[in-house]
Parts: sequence; C-alpha cells; structure tokens
Amino acid sequence: MNSPILNRTASVILVAATFLGQTACRSVRRGEPVVGPIVSPDPDVQKGKIVFHEHCYKCHPGGEGGLGPSLNDKLLPAFFIKMQVRSGLGVMPSFPKRDIPNDELDALTKYLALLRTPHPPPTGEGPSVDEH
Repeated sequence: MNSPILNRTASVILVAATFLGQTACRSVRRGEPVVGPIVSPDPDVQKGKIVFHEHCYKCHPGGEGGLGPSLNDKLLPAFFIKMQVRSGLGVMPSFPKRDIPNDELDALTKYLALLRTPHPPPTGEGPSVDEH
C-alpha cells in the first residue's frame, strides 16, 4: 500500500539523508576566494542574485556558511535545491510560491550554480553579476 503520508515521509527522510551527507563532512566556510566577478550574459543570473540577497543572504552570506551551511561547495541538482527551498529542512524556513515565485526560484538555482563554480578573471565579455 502506497499512502501519500508514507510517500511524503520517505521523501523527507531521503532529503534529510542527502542533505546531511552533503554537509556533514565539510567545513562551514568555503575558504577559497572567488576570482573575479561572476560574469553571465543570462539575465536570470542577475535576477537570481537579487532573490538570493533578498531571501538567502542572511543565513548563507556570499554563499558561505553563516547561520545556515555553506552553499558554495554543494553540488546539489536544481530540483533538490528547489525542494529544499519549498519545504525547508531543519532550521531553514520554507519559502512558498507567494514568497519566491517559480520563475524567481529558477533564477535562484541558476545563480547558485554559477556561484559555486570557479570564475576566471573577467575578459570584458558579458555583464558582471557583481556590478550594482
């Protein structure tokens, strides 16, 4: 028998185990400086940065560990990040669609993916996400 409650419980346990596996053996801070500004021609990356600063920066300053764990060293797929944002886990609050609409959540995952990749010095191509 597959009940919705049993499926949800199994999903939460799987999410928790994956999250703990990703965070348990790592330091809180990434430690390596980002080299140069983050450059992307994708306007969603800039939108994602705005969403990050509005909702995530307080607990994950600059993507590093703060109240929440570091995000810079997590190689989590976008669907997992979206599930974490929507459902919350541990002390992380959930962010329903009214707080972060789906298009903003998509942009946030693009920004986080770019945030956790090494960045070569800028070559002058594309707008810098770090410019205000």
